Amino acid sequence: MAIRRARANIDPVSAEPSIPDEDLVIRDEDWYGKSLTESDRYTRYSFLDTDWTEVADEGAVFDECTFAGVRFNASRHTGAAFTNCTFKRCTFFDTRFTDCKLVGSMFRQCTYTLFEVSGGDWSFVGLPGADLRQAGFDGTRMREVDLTAARLEKATVTGCDLSGAMLHGSKLSGADLRGSDLSSLDPLTVEFNGATISLEQAAALATTMGWHVG
Repeated sequence: MAIRRARANIDPVSAEPSIPDEDLVIRDEDWYGKSLTESDRYTRYSFLDTDWTEVADEGAVFDECTFAGVRFNASRHTGAAFTNCTFKRCTFFDTRFTDCKLVGSMFRQCTYTLFEVSGGDWSFVGLPGADLRQAGFDGTRMREVDLTAARLEKATVTGCDLSGAMLHGSKLSGADLRGSDLSSLDPLTVEFNGATISLEQAAALATTMGWHVG
């Protein structure tokens, strides 16, 4: 499956999501407690106002799909792929992604509560303005992720590869950032009062600001 570096195609203003293929639309279906496996593969499908509560996803593949108004509450996704997908007005309550690939996907107007990501590849993902307060990201590859103006107060972002990440205007106050690559963080454009970092990270940030660490 080809993975593109481009962001998913989505209109941030329109109330209606783009539909990749009008013949591949799943609307208003109840997938409560549904089990998905690696044999489940969807390309260019649109899932509209679908209930994914308590879905157990073990390796399913979604490529260039649109999810709008989907409820991912208490769902678990392990080794799954959501590449170049669009998520709009979706609800993520007590949702967990473990070792999943979301390269190139875009999130807009979604809600995140008890949201946890462990491992996996979230490079080139768009999360601009996302309210990720108290969310958890651990050991996740997040190269060139767009977190512009995102709210990450008291979030856990540990051991993550944030190289090339867009962090301008993000709020990281009280966040745990230990072990993450903060080379893209500009201390002058980010709020990070009370954030927890390691001594090595502190030295790197000091160098970025032109200070000499002796």
